Amino acid sequence: MSEDNQFKFINSDGVDHLMLLHASMTDFAYSTHAHEEYSIGVTLSGRQDFYAHGAFHHSHPGQIMVFNPGDAHDGESGADAVLNYTMLYVHPDQLMPSLEALNVTSPELFRIQDAVFNDPLVKQQIMRLAQLIELNHATVSEYESLLFELTEELVRYQSKQSLLPETRRQRLLDQAKDYLQEHYQEEISLDDLCQVACMSKYHFLRSFKAYTGMTPHQYWLNVRIHRGKQALRAGVSVMNVVDQLGFNDLSHFNRRFKPVFGMTPRQYQRLLLAR
Repeated sequence: MSEDNQFKFINSDGVDHLMLLHASMTDFAYSTHAHEEYSIGVTLSGRQDFYAHGAFHHSHPGQIMVFNPGDAHDGESGADAVLNYTMLYVHPDQLMPSLEALNVTSPELFRIQDAVFNDPLVKQQIMRLAQLIELNHATVSEYESLLFELTEELVRYQSKQSLLPETRRQRLLDQAKDYLQEHYQEEISLDDLCQVACMSKYHFLRSFKAYTGMTPHQYWLNVRIHRGKQALRAGVSVMNVVDQLGFNDLSHFNRRFKPVFGMTPRQYQRLLLAR
């Protein structure tokens, strides 16, 4: 992998659970993963290719990319030119007040329909918010105002799918997801998951992959990686995180972490805590 791949994460000092990523990629490829936040970004140059929502997508310069919390996706540069993009990671709790003020039905289920779309105003708002985070001199009210304006525009792209009545199958699969989230520090057998979901082994595997975009093992690893990320941001030492998550050693943790964040856990922590 080339050293030309660069990833710069910046925490917002004005609002909790708001992060900025500037990425430049040549030959780096993200492994399949999902975030717990809304990931809302702009492709600046090059082309980003990724698989999400059961289809392949291409984001060209100026286009918006959106991944809802839990949306499984990968990603890589899809052209000869260097891929540059800016991404905001916004925790659902940060959008909730705006969604409620905008009278969005079931704001806790809010999802954006399209993974890629064109909207110059949304692009402008993303870049303005990114600039506030980078310059680090805005007030809380400035962040909140921009987040509200961005949310107001994103509501126009709301998916209606999440508002459909939940089926018994979805409830059972959600039980399995909850179980994996609660027991992320443990080795979980497929038989245990099938019992939780009340499904046969192969029916469960097919259903879980169709529902989440990941295999149960990939989902479990994804939860572990994000719990590790939270601990690193809180200042827990890398080796303590390795122990807490039950990885065999630091090398094992590095191999799982880097394909999701583009850098090692130690590099990620140094970058965030240096600010």
